[in-house]
Amino acid sequence: MTGMILRRLLWALPVALGVVSITFFTARLFGGDPTELYAPPEATDELRAAIRERLGLADPLWLQYLRYLGAVARLDFGTSFSTNQAVATDLTERLPATLELGLTGLLAGAGIGIVLGVLAAVARERVPDFLVRGLTLAGMALPQFWIGLVLIWIFFVTLGWFPGPVGRLPIEVTPPRPITGFMLVDLALLGDWATWRLAAWHLALPATTLAVATMAPIARVTRASMVEALQSDYVRTAVAMGFGRRALWFRLALRNALLPVVTLIGVLAGNVLGGAVLLESVFGWPGLGQYALQAIEGSDFAALQGFTVYAALLYVVTFLAVDLLYTLIDPRMRGA
Repeated sequence: MTGMILRRLLWALPVALGVVSITFFTARLFGGDPTELYAPPEATDELRAAIRERLGLADPLWLQYLRYLGAVARLDFGTSFSTNQAVATDLTERLPATLELGLTGLLAGAGIGIVLGVLAAVARERVPDFLVRGLTLAGMALPQFWIGLVLIWIFFVTLGWFPGPVGRLPIEVTPPRPITGFMLVDLALLGDWATWRLAAWHLALPATTLAVATMAPIARVTRASMVEALQSDYVRTAVAMGFGRRALWFRLALRNALLPVVTLIGVLAGNVLGGAVLLESVFGWPGLGQYALQAIEGSDFAALQGFTVYAALLYVVTFLAVDLLYTLIDPRMRGA
């Protein structure tokens, strides 16, 4: 197992290098001149040249590339023009908010989606199957941000049951001292259960939106894989041997149907943990997605480039985790 993990890590390194390289050359060749962000409109050519020298843009491209690789290896993405602090610091501060929202919504969506997929498969071409297929089709067709806006209109504007899209806590409430960065975990560790309930209430609508958006494709893939597994020879043999329905569904069929589901969850996790830009923007959630949107609006070259590398590396780590999960689900993969 250790050797397999090391091989997967070695395969991930060239992928990460390729992502960093593409980001660097794309930004340098097609991103325009970043000195325009730092130079005032009335700047002279001498001042612009001095700024280019300070930013390291006067050096040959190959030297800039090697310097950039060294900086990325140290997790140094430069300084944000908007916040005037290190981009790595900005990303690290916002990552827990994205993880808290993403993991909550993704776990809920995956759990509900797998259950619905199994239900649809075992009731194939009957009423439960039609209901699940209709629900998942609607969930995949409706944009994520539109689902969020509808939930806000129903549960905040109309019914007043949930708080508005103001982030992780009400505006008048002071955030707790960060311990892990996860709001619910920190408040639980501090024993502040009144504020914990407020934070959970603020998390409910965006997490529900994310759960609906992720549940739909997971349910459809689970159903398709389960239908194929239930029609296989080993399941027919198990039926003839008198296995119960629960053992057939969950011990035999579902375990063999999970590989494509895990792959899909990996894709969705990479997208969510990299920052759901529109979702975080709709709910005012202070995560990576909102940071990227602010960087685009403010033409913050360093912040946008750092976010791109950060999100891409998260994808690499996510798919590495999915690759390792394969070996736990299917023992045949351990020799690969």
